Amino acid sequence: MKYGFVKAAAATPKIRVADCNYNANQIIDFVSEACNNGAKIVVFPELCVTGYTCSDLFLQTALLKSAENAVRKVQESSKSLDTVIVIGAPIAVMQSLYNCAVVIYKGEILGIVPKVNIPNYGEFYEVRHFASGKDVSVYIDYADSENILLSPYQIFECADMPDFKFGIEICEDLWVASSPSVELALNGATVICNLSSSDDLIGKAQYRHELVRMQSGKLYCAYIYSDSGFGESTTDMVFSGHNIISENASILSESKRFTQGIIYGDIDVERLQYERRRSTTFCNSFNGKYVIKKFAMAKRAVNLERKFSQTPFVPSSAGDLESRCEEIITIQSTGLATRLAHTGIKNAVLGLSGGLDSTLALIVCVHAFDALGIDRKNIHTITMPCFGTTGRTKSNAEKLAQAYGTSFEDINITLSVRQHFKDINHDENLTDITYENSQARERTQVLMDLSNKYGALVIGTGDLSELALGWATYNGDHMSMYAVNASIPKTLVRYLTAYEADKSDEPLKSVLLDVLNTPVSPELLPPDNNGEIAQKTEDVVGPYELHDYFLYYLVRCGFTPSKIYYMAKLSFSGKYDNATIKKWLTVFVKRFFAQQFKRSCLPDGPKVGSVTLSPRSDWRMPSDASVNVWLNELDNQEN
Repeated sequence: MKYGFVKAAAATPKIRVADCNYNANQIIDFVSEACNNGAKIVVFPELCVTGYTCSDLFLQTALLKSAENAVRKVQESSKSLDTVIVIGAPIAVMQSLYNCAVVIYKGEILGIVPKVNIPNYGEFYEVRHFASGKDVSVYIDYADSENILLSPYQIFECADMPDFKFGIEICEDLWVASSPSVELALNGATVICNLSSSDDLIGKAQYRHELVRMQSGKLYCAYIYSDSGFGESTTDMVFSGHNIISENASILSESKRFTQGIIYGDIDVERLQYERRRSTTFCNSFNGKYVIKKFAMAKRAVNLERKFSQTPFVPSSAGDLESRCEEIITIQSTGLATRLAHTGIKNAVLGLSGGLDSTLALIVCVHAFDALGIDRKNIHTITMPCFGTTGRTKSNAEKLAQAYGTSFEDINITLSVRQHFKDINHDENLTDITYENSQARERTQVLMDLSNKYGALVIGTGDLSELALGWATYNGDHMSMYAVNASIPKTLVRYLTAYEADKSDEPLKSVLLDVLNTPVSPELLPPDNNGEIAQKTEDVVGPYELHDYFLYYLVRCGFTPSKIYYMAKLSFSGKYDNATIKKWLTVFVKRFFAQQFKRSCLPDGPKVGSVTLSPRSDWRMPSDASVNVWLNELDNQEN
């Protein structure tokens, strides 16, 4: 319950049709198990108290009274439990019978929600027994509880964590064109519970899976789907207990069909609220029909089962990674190709250092030129060695150009930089920021002048991680005419280059693999005594895998630094200790705020993923915003 997480459960017990007392005992056992495992809400199938397949027995007074007694039994058993229980039962109100969800917390019935859409087609004939709950709003006495609202227009809200608001729809309500969950979400529900009895047919499971997943995506909500299973009558249908917990189009948990049991999912209601606020087309409804029923559930630490990838920008499965890498490079190269075609320019100038970023930029250039049918010789790759250049990176730059068949020039800028030091009266032995940035700006000047010479675009090589940290020389490598890597974080640059290597033949494959094994460095300080890279970026600013993690959850999800720290401790447990994570998170937050001025004047570049820092796309912030709120929030976090 801390940091916006709610552990949810969807349960399918084995039942006996019309044996309400037996079913109540099964429900109570499952509730106890879910509560012991930390679940704060557990959802059961449609009509689970009686069984969905009672048919005309639903009209029998004996069954209805037995169902009420069963609900009372569940209610009594829940008094000491800190878990919301949602169970299905038939409830008669005067001359009508409703298919209902009963919401119970700590021995109290919070509300009763009737099913709105009653199917009467194919194998379903609920209209024979049940009335629609649409527009019903009545207070009833039920299971020894008085003045309980029975209405579909209810939202249940946790008073101690208002982002945890849930609404209920029942089975068919999801499958219709205008689902009640739409209005529930627009009126604030971040979690939708669905009590279902969906029979299994060939191909239906995949449709059900996608229906739940996409409903959670459309509504920026979590969707808890609990399905009937073993014990229902198989006279005409078979039920598989296909339970699903989805959040914002991602499946958190899904049961194996034709089994009984409980699935769990750690829902992040805080992130769902952020996604809604971020999307200006997701508008509040403020429908006056909806009643908010509050319940008091104190925040407690949760033992999260949810896993957070160390590389959130990188697809998790190998199959997805391969197709995603191809898609990303295609988006990058299409952006460049479109710019070249629009301007009529048929040449590109690229500073090729032999490092990761410029290698990916070259890969993109090659794809773009091939797509346009332009000779690769029109890609002018330039290596510009100076004080910090090592033989390894210089050699790799030349090998890359040869392997791809591009033009290649070696322009040593040492004399130019030394002349500049004389012009500004700088001591070359003082290897400070002036020493470093003079080289970066000289390289940019060379590239810009060559672009005039060749009638070419200067292709930017800097990546998203460097932009987030401000790890770029202002008006040096910060500047270009089209920045193809602008929304590619460093961790993803590595995977894209590895993907290119995997599908390449020798000798290109070998040189790409060596680039991947080269330490990340701007090579602006002299090599060590062995001629190896002495200036390693991650020794100065911290590990890029941490910074990319921080970047994703700060910008894409809007999380507080304390929440990011909490999650990072889980994700990087055993790899980095808590002090290291907090140290580099503090560095990230400080640099992110201090370096906005560089991001405010970025060159054009294609948006590829869900995070970009272009001022013309997703990210706008004042360059002089104070960082104090974010740092104080992190400082107050326990280690």
